[in-house]
Amino acid sequence: MAFSLFGNRQKKIPESKQVQEIELDKIMPNRYQPRHTFSDESIEELATTLKEQGLLQPIILRKPADGPEGEYEIIAGERRFRAAQSLKWAKIPAIVENMDDEKAASLALVENLQRENLNPIDEAQAYVQLMKVNNLTQTELADQMGKTQSYIANKIRLLKLTPKVQGFLIDKKISQRHGRALLALNEEDQDTAVSEIIKNGLTVKETEEMVKDLDGYFEAQKQAKEEELEENKPEKEKKPKKKVQVRTANDFKVQINTIKKQLKWQKIRE
Repeated sequence: MAFSLFGNRQKKIPESKQVQEIELDKIMPNRYQPRHTFSDESIEELATTLKEQGLLQPIILRKPADGPEGEYEIIAGERRFRAAQSLKWAKIPAIVENMDDEKAASLALVENLQRENLNPIDEAQAYVQLMKVNNLTQTELADQMGKTQSYIANKIRLLKLTPKVQGFLIDKKISQRHGRALLALNEEDQDTAVSEIIKNGLTVKETEEMVKDLDGYFEAQKQAKEEELEENKPEKEKKPKKKVQVRTANDFKVQINTIKKQLKWQKIRE
């Protein structure tokens, strides 16, 4: 395939691309930024580095065709931009590139996918955006990213989870395997089931078993709770236990012999 997401990433910046000092209040985040959450701790650490060492690598900006006059959009370096904001910098060193929407989106998405670990939901949304912007299939995207098609597909499937379940995934309270197990349920049951996972610390295997029969799972939970409450009652308040008839192996032999005799008698009559 002629198209490559990485076609120009190794090319050096031309000498004509001078580093400029751009005012922070004229810079806006990239609309294709896949990372929807930024760690306050990591931004603070980066801000400390900027304060001590300065900005070693300029951020990359562009002037979007549909943007306000005199404003810039970040292509790469939003974490550095946020760290500079936290330090109350007025300006930041930057290189302004001429890029169309497709190239800017691809570069922003790929840069983030290959840097600091994205949470699985942001990663999945980045793959969807890359396919949309570049008109790629899952297989073509997988080839470009050096992933398998099933890897891409499994990430994207996570977007079918409810916002509540996705939130637990982002916060690392459940694993991606937990999430994929919940995909077999409707939205209401997903939310019910994920609460149970968090409450009881269910493993992936336990979650898979619960999903197979959610109603049965909660019925068993209810029955177990009732039995526990009954067991903890004072002896005089306990309900009388039902007599259970215990059948021995000899009982089964007698039953089988009786059936055999009945069949034999039936044949004689015929």
